[in-house]
Amino acid sequence: MRALSRLFAHAVAAIAALGIAVQPAAAQSILRDAETEALLRDMANPLVSAAGLDPRNVDVVMINDPSLNAFVAGGQVVYLHSGLINEAGSANEVQGVIAHELGHITGGHVISDGGGKAATGISILSLLLGVAAAAAGAGDAAMGVLMAGQQAALGKYLAFSRGQEASADAAGAQYLSKAGITGRGSISFFKRLQNMEYRYGYTRNADSEFYSTHPVTSDRITTLEDTYQADPAWSRPPDPAIEERFQRVKAKLVGYVSEPQRTLQLYPVTVNTVPARYARAYAFHKDAQLDKAMAEVDALLAAAPADPYFLELKGQILLEAGKPRDALAPLRRATELTANQPLIATTFGHALIATEDKANFREAERVLKAAVARDRENPFAWYQLGTVYAANGDMPRARLASAEQQAMGLQFQQALASAEAAEAGLPKGSPDWLRAQDIAMQARAEIERRAKRK
Repeated sequence: MRALSRLFAHAVAAIAALGIAVQPAAAQSILRDAETEALLRDMANPLVSAAGLDPRNVDVVMINDPSLNAFVAGGQVVYLHSGLINEAGSANEVQGVIAHELGHITGGHVISDGGGKAATGISILSLLLGVAAAAAGAGDAAMGVLMAGQQAALGKYLAFSRGQEASADAAGAQYLSKAGITGRGSISFFKRLQNMEYRYGYTRNADSEFYSTHPVTSDRITTLEDTYQADPAWSRPPDPAIEERFQRVKAKLVGYVSEPQRTLQLYPVTVNTVPARYARAYAFHKDAQLDKAMAEVDALLAAAPADPYFLELKGQILLEAGKPRDALAPLRRATELTANQPLIATTFGHALIATEDKANFREAERVLKAAVARDRENPFAWYQLGTVYAANGDMPRARLASAEQQAMGLQFQQALASAEAAEAGLPKGSPDWLRAQDIAMQARAEIERRAKRK
């Protein structure tokens, strides 16, 4: 396994030498949004079940990266880049990608380096910008990194990867079929990739085929079309409710990650659909045009007054505009309507604290404790909870909350110090005391492991 990891490292080095970024998921910015996560879960769960996996153990995570990419990198997690959502034309296209990535998970295709996660797993991006096109287009640079003696071994690895891609394609088609979901989106997505290849001038020849980590796109499309067209689900229309939610989330994502001018080009003020208003609300908010942002949100709420995500957005805009008291009502209602969804509850807790009214701190503590109980991997919630504890004079628990946040941020020296300080002040044998011990042990082990690497 270590030898295979070294081959993968050489491939990554070749890509890096040619200006193509490869980053581990932990080094990239993960986008978290309650509405988006609910949609991705509902899109993925039928496929996860069809793959024989437990939906409770599989996550679909979005990374803030404009490139068109999806990958797996260890465990049962599918990573989607925001650029893939922006480029996809429908929810069904994204389901095709998720099905394919689940094929990599069930096939055990992720490369490990003695237990650690690889920098990136099996990546759709390499279909367009992988070692194949890189080496074919800039042989001198690639050779400078790989050197002649390593080419044969790398070729074996890349051939292995092509086999994995074909296997994942077949598995993904099987999962779509079992879930009763048409493969039309999968085909249209690959044709979209093929058009991008033509648009940006990527070519395939006998030499580049050798280096390619994926089968040639046209061959892939032909094989998949034969498979999908024979499937009973081929003519089944996609779920219209899922598609409507996808268009909302896509617009929301554009508004959040794009420059306001770009958002307004895509969703001009002459268009008053729900996705358009959603995107413009974010654009105007980012551009500090509070009145226009609120007008868009109020129009959304006029049509759907009990939509928790519209209420959440209204509260978020008011909170970030320095009006936390005005944000409380919509955020409280959104929290209630979603049964204390952790991300929404965290924003509500933040607003309660931001009022700087100690009368609100007890409610903030209750809301935030409920949030971290359901979603422990939420550093901002831990930060806010620590703020409440400190304001109430409960410094041991404030330090424990800091330790939780620091451990998630891989700040193990700080996490160790915070956990030891919390342990010293907490009742011995209490659940919080035991948790402080756990974090301290985790931090010490990680510090020692890092020291051995040097």
